[in-house]
Amino acid sequence: MQSSSRKLLAVLIGLLALGFVVYRSSGMINLADFSGAKLLHAVRSADPLLLILSIVAIYGCYALRSLRWKVFQRNLGPSRFGPIYAMTLAGFAAVFLLGRAGEPVRPLLLARKEKLPIADLFGIYALERLFDLASAAVIAAIGLLLFQSRGHLGETAGKLETAARTTGSLLFGGVAGAIVFLLYLRLRGSALLERRLQGWVIAHGWRGKVAGILLGFARGVQAIQTWSDLALSLFYSAAHWFLVLLVYLWVSHSFGGTLGTISLGDAMLVMAFTLVGSAVQLPGVGGGSQVASFLAYTTVFGVEKEAAAAASIVMWLITFAACSLAGVPLLIHEGFSLGKLREMAELEKVAAVKNAAQQGESAR
Repeated sequence: MQSSSRKLLAVLIGLLALGFVVYRSSGMINLADFSGAKLLHAVRSADPLLLILSIVAIYGCYALRSLRWKVFQRNLGPSRFGPIYAMTLAGFAAVFLLGRAGEPVRPLLLARKEKLPIADLFGIYALERLFDLASAAVIAAIGLLLFQSRGHLGETAGKLETAARTTGSLLFGGVAGAIVFLLYLRLRGSALLERRLQGWVIAHGWRGKVAGILLGFARGVQAIQTWSDLALSLFYSAAHWFLVLLVYLWVSHSFGGTLGTISLGDAMLVMAFTLVGSAVQLPGVGGGSQVASFLAYTTVFGVEKEAAAAASIVMWLITFAACSLAGVPLLIHEGFSLGKLREMAELEKVAAVKNAAQQGESAR
């Protein structure tokens, strides 16, 4: 009986998630002459094998992310691919369902699953974001070069180029600053931080909590301890983003027509503008990765609006929403709720502070 109730609940939540996906996708790109019927017709005409291949590839991308996380985590404690992969899917499903509020879910679930301090895993999360930020900066730079080499003119194209140039510069600046900070923290800053916070560590109240979180973060960002760890992390990052690039290519080709003529370099250009669109508001046209890919298709490559809108929505569904197919059931299995996660976070913070206090007293 209990098992049947769980299955019924899983089916119900799955149907609600599907309805949410349809609702979200229908309002992404506003075209006066574009309807759900036209979207359905465009999707029906797409090559199903390429779309299925793209979904499989996206799950491969999450596997590569999990392997990279495994490299980061193995210097902190247990590091098993199976739990990391499952919690990665659950975490990204939470981001899809909850937006930014779902960002902490993955480190929290992994901390509970592997019985590791939350602060340490948030340090790994910060390191992972740095790798993704660096990859996005490289892709944006290459995409900008490709865009300029095509010599496209026009007001919208000029706005896109300005946004890409600005975002690329900001990304490179942010990456450079983060690398310098992490190198300092890795080589000298951790010991200095421990000495500076020793008084806070043994204190009670908010100072002890802050000290525990900062020291845990410092331990987390030092997850890369050898050159082989760094090389393996870079390899997984490159493989992940190349597989994402193939997904952009396959989804475009699945619709045929003008989209079927897009090359690998063209797909990188679309991916670059998608990353830009997810980071900034494009002047005069708004923001969002779907809008950016739609504008790249129509403005740069001259794709028909209906086909471009359908491809942009399907691209978003595959690259961002497809993880929910496995992620939502995993969240249900883990007993996911925001209240429980907040409670777990508070308990882990208290435990981290106690551990840090014990280390501080032993050091004295």
